[in-house]
Amino acid sequence: MEYIPRVADAELAARLARSGAVLVEGAKGCGKTELAARVARSQVRVDTDPNVSALLDVDPALVLAGATPRLIDEWQWQPTLWNHIRRAVDDRKAPGQFILTGSATPDPTVRRHSGAGRFSVMRLRPMSLWELGRSTGEVSWQDLRGGRRVAAAPSSLGIDQVAELVVRGGWPAMARRPTADARDYVLDYLDLLAEADMGQADGVRRNPVRVKRLLASLGRNTATDASIATLTKDTAGAGAPFNRDTVASYLEALNRLMIAEDQPAWSPALKDSATPRKTPKRHLVDPSLAAAAMGATPAKLVLEPKTLGSLFESLVVRDLRVYSAAQRGQVFYYRDSAGRELDAIVAYPDGWVACEIKLGTGSIDRAADNLKAVTAKIDTQTTGLPDALVVITATSAGYQRRDGVRVVPASALRP
Repeated sequence: MEYIPRVADAELAARLARSGAVLVEGAKGCGKTELAARVARSQVRVDTDPNVSALLDVDPALVLAGATPRLIDEWQWQPTLWNHIRRAVDDRKAPGQFILTGSATPDPTVRRHSGAGRFSVMRLRPMSLWELGRSTGEVSWQDLRGGRRVAAAPSSLGIDQVAELVVRGGWPAMARRPTADARDYVLDYLDLLAEADMGQADGVRRNPVRVKRLLASLGRNTATDASIATLTKDTAGAGAPFNRDTVASYLEALNRLMIAEDQPAWSPALKDSATPRKTPKRHLVDPSLAAAAMGATPAKLVLEPKTLGSLFESLVVRDLRVYSAAQRGQVFYYRDSAGRELDAIVAYPDGWVACEIKLGTGSIDRAADNLKAVTAKIDTQTTGLPDALVVITATSAGYQRRDGVRVVPASALRP
């Protein structure tokens, strides 16, 4: 399979240049091994090499020996490797020694020493529209942050094509495959997740039928702040009902597998007595998982614009996470007790961008007005002024309004 360049290529190179070891985390299938193998000069596959366990018993240094950077793929299958790598980094006193990849966080009961000063951690996600070749790249996210004017031709995407992009997802293995193949890939992915991977997260056997019911509920509640109580009620069905503790434990397993990736609430100081909400918004790491869990096809989503709108919002959140990661951006959302809401806040150490995400062009004026009204209530004495106010759409052109709000189609964005 031909390697498709990733936004994360440059981030990995920068982290290797300054850190002894880089940990690349991400859900299965998002391309971690391929990303790391491009720059690794030797490698060991911990999950498939039967010699690793025996070598660790004899002499852990034998597993770490090899040309650097040395790729330690799926390291979490042997969690004690962490401490051995930490010690090797200390002894060698040079950057770029190891790349670790992992598709699950290890058992928290395994004692690990801090990797501070030795390890740099980055998250890889499924591919963005820019990486997939479905964005023209006419608008740079970083230029937009810097105050440059926005100009992009009208999006060539119709609603049917947006639905197709949601269902296909950003999986590297399917980037050049037909949509029907991509959808089957995601359905198979969910089957394996329910039947095998969930038990590997922490060694606890979970009912595959219940896993799929919860995934379907997360799909229905994508881009909402559904509570555990809401998810518990929504998963009620044939057979034994869920309880709150069961839902919470299943969600924890999905988080450890990096399948669920909630969007945290942003909590700035406000100019009035309203208080920011703290419940996160629900997302799966790629909107294709939510669509497949609900049994959605492109044709069905076109007939359900509200559902498609939620999944499009999740797609944009995925892309914003990809575009902002190298500058340590984090994607939040905002909602307060007065009912004011913003779909996404991309917060950096040195600034922030407020976004509304809308499927159709008919909502642009209302979204722009909302951006101005909500940000006016935020105490910018503490947060600083926003770098930009942006409406991200599916089908419009890219332009800057007279009030300064930028309108950008998702299919024109690049990092």
